[in-house]
Amino acid sequence: MNHPLYAVLLAAGESTRMSQLKALLPWEGQTLLRYGVDQLLALPLERLVVVLGHRADELRALLPDAEPLVAVENAGYRNGKVSSILAGMASLPRAGHVLVLSVDQPRPAELLSAVARQHLEGEASITIAAYGDRRGHPVVFAPPLFRELLAIDEATAGLRAVLHRHAGEVSLCDTGSPLALLNLNTPEDYDRAGRLLREGGAAPFSSSTSSARAGNQ
Repeated sequence: MNHPLYAVLLAAGESTRMSQLKALLPWEGQTLLRYGVDQLLALPLERLVVVLGHRADELRALLPDAEPLVAVENAGYRNGKVSSILAGMASLPRAGHVLVLSVDQPRPAELLSAVARQHLEGEASITIAAYGDRRGHPVVFAPPLFRELLAIDEATAGLRAVLHRHAGEVSLCDTGSPLALLNLNTPEDYDRAGRLLREGGAAPFSSSTSSARAGNQ
């Protein structure tokens, strides 16, 4: 049986550390939200679920009317990221490969494609984007972990618990790019990321594989 590839893009939070809504920040001539959606749509996805919460109606208006995108609202987004992951997972029709990414982790299509391709062509349960031996995002989970993803909770650290249980089944995809490590949590992070882009941090891409049995996501 061929399993589909899904993506869940998390964009529900209030962005308290950034002091302004991260989904609306400029990035490569677009908002972070639209950039993230457009780059993910370059993948061979059966479904892209965008999880909204804070100012959901405003953000929904920025989304393209395009297959295979589905927007869902997490009314309990203040309960934490796990609640948004679960809201996204609930919108997936059947077991498949699941790529998870947040709106504050902008990744170009080439990087996303390299990670997805390595995962789909390999046998690892989990594939993680990396820069050298440093783990970043996105993370892709294989179909046998689908039920575990539906059962995560805040009390057991969400996705980290799945990564810990399957630490010996992880493959790193060395993207060759520091963009794999970006997390735009604060204004300082955003400024540093802008400098990285201006300095050509988007290249090169080399999808080599290494096993990862230790370290935290």
